[in-house]
Amino acid sequence: MTKKVEHPKQPKRQLDGVLLFDKPLELSSNIALQKVRRLYRAEKAGHTGTLDPLATGLLPVCFGEATKFTHALLDADKRYRATVRLGQRTSTGDAEGEILEQRAVAVGAEQLSRVLAAFTGEIMQLPPMHSALKYQGKPLYEYIRQGVVIEREPRKVMIRELRMEHRAGDELVLDVLCSKGTYVRTLAEDIGEALDCGAHLTGLRRSGIGNFSLEQAYTLTQLEAMDAAQRDACLLPPDSLVLNLPALALDAHQAERLARGQRLAWQDGQPDGPRRLYAASGFIGLGLLAVGRLSPHRLLARVAKAAAQPNSA
Repeated sequence: MTKKVEHPKQPKRQLDGVLLFDKPLELSSNIALQKVRRLYRAEKAGHTGTLDPLATGLLPVCFGEATKFTHALLDADKRYRATVRLGQRTSTGDAEGEILEQRAVAVGAEQLSRVLAAFTGEIMQLPPMHSALKYQGKPLYEYIRQGVVIEREPRKVMIRELRMEHRAGDELVLDVLCSKGTYVRTLAEDIGEALDCGAHLTGLRRSGIGNFSLEQAYTLTQLEAMDAAQRDACLLPPDSLVLNLPALALDAHQAERLARGQRLAWQDGQPDGPRRLYAASGFIGLGLLAVGRLSPHRLLARVAKAAAQPNSA
């Protein structure tokens, strides 16, 4: 009998940074996260914004201290390349559902342009039942699987840009820049109704989040072909998530006071709000400026730990 050889487990690493990952088709966001986390042997990891298994594209994965700043991308605008099939409605609004209705498509270029313009700007959307939106602690898709439909309220979302990239017969490829909370599947269905032919989403690829682009992302195949040093070189620093915020430079005494939870008198001539904080050691976290006072908001663990040392005073 052949004895099974057990390989020792690789130790987890304390790793800080952001990987722009190109999520493949048919992997859930969580499974994609776990695959990337195992490749990096990272102690702590999280992603910023779920993509459905049938959606592909940009999925930022944050390691270690970078997970403290994921809110910045959760609130950021998203850009998608959406493929829409006119003339068919499905039970889920996408290609996974059953076809409920088929209609003839008689949509001219002028009508299509007019409808897309009507869906640009602030619009109202009814969240779909086939979604992870929660009601009484459970996602809506669990209710619909049991045949239960929950009453939902329409919500305001912002479609900042909506343009047609390509049309081939009854299939449209749309470029969509939208606010958080937008359901592109619902947008496709609503456009289909406005065109009086019905529609559903057949493909979705996220091409941008905030200032990040899919062109900067790495696929699983690319990462697997790299050695550890090459993979580490793909990581962006934690402050890459908050580069849209104003930056403040602190001296050693100011940085230590904030790390101890104290507030600083501060005037920088800009509106109140969060600030990126830098000391001699580099990025140390976020502060919050309000009414002439700068308070610690989200500081890196190493900063707080150093301030807690008896000899740091």
